[in-house]
Amino acid sequence: MKPMTSPTVETVDLLDLKLLPAWVKEAAEPRSYAGTEGNHHRERPARHGRGTPTRSGKRSMLDVQRRTTKPSKHEVGRDRRARRGRDRKDDRPSGDKHAPITRIPLQFAIRFLPYSPAFENVVAQIKSGSVAYSLFALARLFLEKPVGYEVCLTTKGESPLYQLGDNGTVSVNREFLERNAFRFAHSDFYQIDVVETDPIKGNFSNVARCRLSGTLLGPTNHHNYQPQLRSLYEQRFSRRMSFADYQRQIEIVSDAALIERWKQEARKVISYTTLHEDTPLTFSSAIEAERHFRSNCLPGLIRSLEEVTIGGAFSRRLPDRILNRAIEEAWARETRSPSNMMQELAGRFRENGLHIFRHRRGMLFVSPMRIRAFVHEQTGVSASVNAILQALAGMPGINRKQLSENLIGDIVIEDAEPRRLALASDLRWLISEGYVIEFNDGSLDLPRAKASAQETVAALESAPSLSSGSTAEPAEQPLATATTSTV
Repeated sequence: MKPMTSPTVETVDLLDLKLLPAWVKEAAEPRSYAGTEGNHHRERPARHGRGTPTRSGKRSMLDVQRRTTKPSKHEVGRDRRARRGRDRKDDRPSGDKHAPITRIPLQFAIRFLPYSPAFENVVAQIKSGSVAYSLFALARLFLEKPVGYEVCLTTKGESPLYQLGDNGTVSVNREFLERNAFRFAHSDFYQIDVVETDPIKGNFSNVARCRLSGTLLGPTNHHNYQPQLRSLYEQRFSRRMSFADYQRQIEIVSDAALIERWKQEARKVISYTTLHEDTPLTFSSAIEAERHFRSNCLPGLIRSLEEVTIGGAFSRRLPDRILNRAIEEAWARETRSPSNMMQELAGRFRENGLHIFRHRRGMLFVSPMRIRAFVHEQTGVSASVNAILQALAGMPGINRKQLSENLIGDIVIEDAEPRRLALASDLRWLISEGYVIEFNDGSLDLPRAKASAQETVAALESAPSLSSGSTAEPAEQPLATATTSTV
């Protein structure tokens, strides 16, 4: 089954990790409205019959005159009927005012998956560097834009999902697809041509217009009025209301500009030519084309599925309102707590040779290197390497510049550059071997996992020798406060 994926997008435009934070902080506190309680009286409307208060607190003379005016008989009768209506409402039991809303449980599960081109783009970016990224932040990054994810729908009960063709729209209601199949799939079966005919002759004093959509349907005595009225109803409003109720939404307007606009629109004639027949057939109206579609194309076009994957952009504009709302709510929940997307990303990252590890506050990170602890108290290790590890153990989270300031300090100018180069070389080796973690915000830290005996021996054997630029023991160097260049 070919999934309904997102439209093709340039790889470089999918997901950019350069501006992604290393981890996401806790959500901000919900906005409190306690400070606005004292201002409620400013927006409270004045009660009927008491006049509008002025700035000085007095009623205006116009309101006083209205109150002293004797009401007419019609007003007295209207007020009496209104009071009787309110009394009848007050006599109803309180349970009738707020009827419980029953929600039908969904018969399908919704999962969000990373879109393959976007995922491959992210993997390439991670492998091209040496920094670690927060899995939580990456999951939110994939969910942020429709180009980053796909939606997988899986049925949970006996009720299947229905799809129009191999890559058409999806719905939980087969009748809905059958009723709107021509509108959804006519471009796959017919070539549509629009031509202009001669100007419409005749004098028309009014034109019918749909209040809900603003569509001009033409004069009621025009031969094309009834077909357009029925077609518009079937396409857009058949699920909301009956045809009789929809007819009440049609208004008759006498605006000359609207009548002229309808004449220009009515000149356009749409023809439909079949695409998949040996001898193409041409139909001069949508009604004829839809009749042919239902007889020759619709049978067997709708299929039932237990699982289907659709693109993120398409999932946001599904014609099925029930399905569209369910996906929207699931996306909101997943964005707040993207645990499912994190699990999906973790599995795929491992398949692509990346490594997942836990670090700050138990959060998950992904790195191109395998993170492992380094036992740097052993002898025979480079003094510069030992100094870097000791500095990070005492001040986790510092960046390269701060590390350089702490280890090099105030030394003569001619000795500074070799020391910086040696420090940069040793730090690069530690990061590439996974003994130091560099997060994508520039902070450095040591792994928290304990190293095995074999890893410790391998680390000691592969550790670089004492750098020639180091002339003093790093443990004896004071913490420098002078500002130096970044390593």
